[in-house]
Amino acid sequence: MAALREFCSRSNMEDNHNLRELCFRSNMGDNNLNDKKDKVAQAAATFDPTKKKKKKKAIAIEESSTSTDDSSMNSSALEKTKTGEADYEYEELLDRLLMKLRDDNPKLADGEKCGLVLSPPQVLREGSKKTVLVNFMEYCRTMVRQPDHVMSFMLAELGTSGSLDGQLRLVVKGRFSPKNFGAILRKYANQYVICFACKRPDTRLSKENRLNYLRCERCCASRSVAPIEAGFLAKVGKRNSAA
Repeated sequence: MAALREFCSRSNMEDNHNLRELCFRSNMGDNNLNDKKDKVAQAAATFDPTKKKKKKKAIAIEESSTSTDDSSMNSSALEKTKTGEADYEYEELLDRLLMKLRDDNPKLADGEKCGLVLSPPQVLREGSKKTVLVNFMEYCRTMVRQPDHVMSFMLAELGTSGSLDGQLRLVVKGRFSPKNFGAILRKYANQYVICFACKRPDTRLSKENRLNYLRCERCCASRSVAPIEAGFLAKVGKRNSAA
């Protein structure tokens, strides 16, 4: 019986404690609701629908963000220029290229031609069967080539024989006009003097492994050139008179 009484008293005490907690929580909830209602009422009383919200903070944030973006862009551009990876526009690059070309080639800016300029051939007749090219050595100096190489090419193209006289003039057998010499000299310049890449005459001939190479001193381009082959020479002699 004593145990039963103790159990009943404990259960009653627990129930009273739980009821007190529930009452306390309900009172706290009512107080919170009342506070919220008061705040809402105060906000509604002070609210003015004609006024607009101020955006000073947003503008300040945008300005700060743009300033940070500009600073970051400037810093990235400086880093790229230091590392050689700067972004340029097409017009800027074109202007830089033209300025570089003008600095390296001042003759282009003045309008002068940088190609090979050959003077007209000066031709004389020696007797009735020989032709003399007076300014032969001038062509060799202009093209910076050996006289033997130029002479062998001209004789092969003309299909005749010839030699240099005491005044270093080219004397060939046959009758030829200045047009013939001019065409052969232009052909020689295109094959053995003018660079195929930059079209300049600043070249030199060199022989490597039985092959002739034309190397440009300006653009460093090179190509192999064909050797000079002798043309057909007709052997003309006196006919034997029939007995």
